[in-house]
Amino acid sequence: MTIKNPSLLIGLGLTLVANMSFAADKPFTWPNGTKAAVNLAYDDALASQLDNAIPALNKYSIKGTFYLNVVSPTLVNRLDAWRAAAQKGHELGNHSIFHQCSKSSPGRDWVTADRDLDKVSVIQMQDQVKVANAFLHAIDGKTERTYTPPCIDLNAGGANYVDGLKSEFVAIKAKPGGVTPDMDTLDPYAVGVDFPTNITGKELIAVVKEAAAKGTMANFTFHGIGGDHLSISNEAHEELLKYLADNKEVYWTDTFVNIMKYVKEQQAKK
Repeated sequence: MTIKNPSLLIGLGLTLVANMSFAADKPFTWPNGTKAAVNLAYDDALASQLDNAIPALNKYSIKGTFYLNVVSPTLVNRLDAWRAAAQKGHELGNHSIFHQCSKSSPGRDWVTADRDLDKVSVIQMQDQVKVANAFLHAIDGKTERTYTPPCIDLNAGGANYVDGLKSEFVAIKAKPGGVTPDMDTLDPYAVGVDFPTNITGKELIAVVKEAAAKGTMANFTFHGIGGDHLSISNEAHEELLKYLADNKEVYWTDTFVNIMKYVKEQQAKK
């Protein structure tokens, strides 16, 4: 083929490259003109979450995500309360059955021998997580779910078990780091998260402000709220909730499953 006008071809090529560069540099768009997404999550199905966190979330009309490990006592003696939380729009996420963590990791003296992830095979752990999904479905009727591996440990018996579960989940929190650096390159199955403990409301608010400045996302996973283990105070928790409720034009605060469904849709468009 003879190119009759090489300069035209070069010009078209430069235009294409420029348009691709513009698309790559375009800021990530959040719903309703907000600047960042925020997910407030809570691990381990603790009583203080039912007693303190959920009433506070409901007070400010904020939806949270609760990662339930199936053997938690509250899943036996307060199951109706978890079902009511789901009916209010809160997400029930998967946190495995037995909350098994790697005993060989530093600082894991508290892990008992019968809860040692190092002694469980990949297939065993994957099957347990799938069973937990079935249990959660019996509570809320949902089929779309997210997962947080206990202790963010990804290996069972020395091999990665989480990668083989991607088809079971919309997204997975799988590494430290609560503020996402870049939404376009975010791996939905390796989302970062902070685990605040003994922290002030002002410090929590500083994290969401950082996410707004970057135009990305802030992910918190709390444990005890005003009680239980790894706790923060009710006052710090409520200070964050009030700030988010007062600044809805800046922050889209929602369940992790809703946020990540939106993120994946936007990534697919790009």
